Amino acid sequence: MNVPAIDTGGGHVRLRLLIAYDGTDFAGWATQAGQRTVAGVLDDALSTIFRTPVQLRAAGRTDTGVHATGQVAHVDVPADALHHAYPRTPRPGDGEFTPLVRRLARFLPGDVRVLDIARAAPGFDARFSALRRHYAYRLSTAPYGVEPQEARYVTAWPRPLDVEAMSAGARHLIGLHDFAAFCRHREGATTIRDLQRLDFTRDGHRITAHVSADAFCWQMVRSLIGALLVVGEHRREPGWIARLLDSEHRSTEFAAAPPQGLTLVGVDYPPDDQLAARNEVTRAVRQRPGC
Repeated sequence: MNVPAIDTGGGHVRLRLLIAYDGTDFAGWATQAGQRTVAGVLDDALSTIFRTPVQLRAAGRTDTGVHATGQVAHVDVPADALHHAYPRTPRPGDGEFTPLVRRLARFLPGDVRVLDIARAAPGFDARFSALRRHYAYRLSTAPYGVEPQEARYVTAWPRPLDVEAMSAGARHLIGLHDFAAFCRHREGATTIRDLQRLDFTRDGHRITAHVSADAFCWQMVRSLIGALLVVGEHRREPGWIARLLDSEHRSTEFAAAPPQGLTLVGVDYPPDDQLAARNEVTRAVRQRPGC
């Protein structure tokens, strides 16, 4: 027997998806005409299954070449199309949308997977309900570069890096700041963010940066890492990082780190009864600190 569809309002049912992908061969998350994108591939697969056009909205629109193991997105499916997600004969022990996850595995290319699907709680929005996003940036300073099986996910760095100096520079960035120096310009978009974590761990030649914030502007994570690499090579002192925060425009004093080392690893959300309030906070326009 098919599971009955439940209309959650407006004639649509909102689904919450957990997604992983290898970003190497994608032109980022967001749909672009003539480009292979993560959202484009997923939208096509879901639209085929539900037999009607649907469109995903994600917690973070990752750039070209950036990966994810914990991307979160939502999609609104017409209530009268939801029955296409259910098999004629359910398997014992399957969750409501396990068959849809299994079916997507057959529709999707090998470099993107939907790991889980569930009904979204009332008020849930993958982007505006998020409390924070977590990224990891991985580097190798090994003399041989990166082992072949990791070459798509780790950046080879040819020069020694002083992790203590990088950590000292990173401490200047924690908190609520205008990160204009670290963001590519996007008309109408704010560059004020609350950076909650930026630290480094080292295991032999492997260096991993852990970066968390309420949100990130365009290329912000790669730019933060790029600036700290300058410090790690002793081309600038850690205090230089603090001075960059005074800029109202993107800095030309450093280059963004290469995309392949960056992975979106998770997104945090509040309890269900706080989703609507979080949406209002996130949508509010922030002002530059001190204004």
